[in-house]
Amino acid sequence: MTEARIAILTVSDRASKGEYEDRGGPAAEDWLRRTITSPLEILRRITPDGRAEVAAELRDLADNWRADLILATGGTGPSPRDQTPEAMADVINMELPGFGEAMRAANGKVVATAILSRQSAGVRGKTLIITLPGSPNAIATSLEAIFAPVPYCLDLIGAHWIDTDPAIIKAHRPKT
Repeated sequence: MTEARIAILTVSDRASKGEYEDRGGPAAEDWLRRTITSPLEILRRITPDGRAEVAAELRDLADNWRADLILATGGTGPSPRDQTPEAMADVINMELPGFGEAMRAANGKVVATAILSRQSAGVRGKTLIITLPGSPNAIATSLEAIFAPVPYCLDLIGAHWIDTDPAIIKAHRPKT
């Protein structure tokens, strides 16, 4: 069995300049390592905010590094520099809006400002891209809300197989 490749892209002007410690990337990696039981390789990168910069990183991670899954954390709010959703829209072949709906609903039970977040997901070739908030707590809440169908989605697009610890998240694959 080959390893699944998961990229975590932190989108932050301050973290990319070293002015702010990246807490989102490590939080996402920790969650994945606790949850996924199959072999995996994780690559973390940091990029500044901005549509062109984020789109270039997403393309590189999907096309050149051949990520099965990309988690982009940050840049999903309503401020002018938050353009991660637009960057993702520039690179995907199809959008999967249910992911964003589920993340906003889950985070809305925790904080009223979750409605301002613009997370989503989409597919580029054999890569699933999911945009997440930048807060470590919101990352965990989001992943808990949406990760059960992720392994099956990866199966459907021809990506590498992943499985999860059912005590944390039970991967949902329809019985055939």
